[in-house]
Amino acid sequence: MNTTGRAFKFGDNIDTDVIIPARYLSTADPEILAKYCMIDIDDTFAGKVQKGDIIIGGRNFGCGSSREHAPIAIKGAGVSCVIAETFARIFYRNSFNIGLPIIECAEAAKKIADGDEIRVNFESGEIVNVTKGETYQAQPLPAFMRDIIDGGGLIASIKKSRGEA
Repeated sequence: MNTTGRAFKFGDNIDTDVIIPARYLSTADPEILAKYCMIDIDDTFAGKVQKGDIIIGGRNFGCGSSREHAPIAIKGAGVSCVIAETFARIFYRNSFNIGLPIIECAEAAKKIADGDEIRVNFESGEIVNVTKGETYQAQPLPAFMRDIIDGGGLIASIKKSRGEA
């Protein structure tokens, strides 16, 4: 399980209100939420991000309210992974619940620059900055978490395992 994409770098304490402002929460439709993802911090993000791109955050990414809309908006925008120094715990849980892979790696979060091409191997935890020729090591995602992501999120994964999907 790998992904490659261009880095969009944000700082510390990116809260869920910045990821998807409350004024856009009248829907949970990923395509609609994607149009407003990061609009209050970078109003050009939704127009620039491409399928497979990667968000790089600093410390405490996803802090604030517990809304699932934040990882839904990120995933809906086509982002394949979020790498940060640390994540707010509720954002961490919500991300895996909806099938958005996230990885904590302080070195990668500090050294990756906006626009760098990044390759991530979720099974090994290896993060390669293709642009700079650097490799960073994160904790690999456990098999059960990769299964949840591959299944499209927790509920979809459970339904598939029961033969309901």
